Amino acid sequence: MLTCLTGSSCSFVVVSLCLFSFTSCKENADAANKSKRQSGNGPNPTIVDVIVATPHSIENKIEANGSVVANEYVELHPEISGRIVYLNVPEGAHVPKGTVIARINDADLQATLEKSKAQLELYKKTEERAHKLLDINGINEADYDIAVNNVKSTQADIDYTEAQLDKTVIRAPFDGVVGLRQVSPGAYVTPANIIATVQQLDKIKVDFTLPEQYTSVIRKGGLVDIQLDATGGRRKGLIVATEPQINLSSRNLKVRALMENGQGHPGAFVKVYVEAGLDKKAIMVPTNCIIPEDKNNQVIIVKQGKAQLVNVTTGVREANNIEITKGLNPGDTIVVTGVLFARPNSPVSIRSVRSLDSATMSQNQ
Repeated sequence: MLTCLTGSSCSFVVVSLCLFSFTSCKENADAANKSKRQSGNGPNPTIVDVIVATPHSIENKIEANGSVVANEYVELHPEISGRIVYLNVPEGAHVPKGTVIARINDADLQATLEKSKAQLELYKKTEERAHKLLDINGINEADYDIAVNNVKSTQADIDYTEAQLDKTVIRAPFDGVVGLRQVSPGAYVTPANIIATVQQLDKIKVDFTLPEQYTSVIRKGGLVDIQLDATGGRRKGLIVATEPQINLSSRNLKVRALMENGQGHPGAFVKVYVEAGLDKKAIMVPTNCIIPEDKNNQVIIVKQGKAQLVNVTTGVREANNIEITKGLNPGDTIVVTGVLFARPNSPVSIRSVRSLDSATMSQNQ
């Protein structure tokens, strides 16, 4: 049975109910805060996959880019200006040394040569007469010296004209294959014009560059592997020379090797593989583990449940992995996934421990 309360009694009951609700909410909030403090105030751990640093056997070979170079190469330019009166450019054919490739019009030089020869003959007779007169004191020595000087000066003019005539004939400087013809018969050419090219292809050389840290593995007489294209096999090359100075801009050393069974087109791109020593044991990590900086490379390792950044030094690089020569020890736990989300000294949760091969496969996917 319900009983109606007076106004004052109703007010007392309402206030009591409000105080009870406030106290209950406060107790619930305190309990939640206490539970949060017990579980820790830090950020949620970053979920990562890791590998354990272990030495792996690697093939210690250096891969370099190179270019095929002809044993001898020359661009045939005329040494003097003039009109071409003879042209013999057998494109793509082999020509022996000394083959006449072109002739420049030399009519003016021939005329000058004949004139000088006639003068020389006259001056020689004059010198002979002056010599006889000098013996009997018929002339003074000064007149005789003039006659001798005329002979020598004219002979020098003849030598100069003959040298100019020799320049009107363009010959193959060595045995080789003639390239494409660049001029036509009757054309007026200058020393800036290219008539054709001649290349000696019986011996093929390969020029390639290596970083300066590998200069110790390059020696004259050493062998390298050369691959001309993706489908062709590898051939051996003999190192014949190196550039004495390292390139100042790229810090690379230029090396030249002579390819056995020389076949190839000069200028073609090749891959060169240099043996840098015996196979060795090294700590390898996937390349996506490396965090590049201005001065150092870094990787993230896990210690006592937290992420730590470690400076490392890299070495031989493979297709998907890279050697760590300094900064890691066998047994270190290296983060391979979640690298971008792990922060220094922040907690991490290891989802799985992978092998190097499985980590590399996930990197390629």
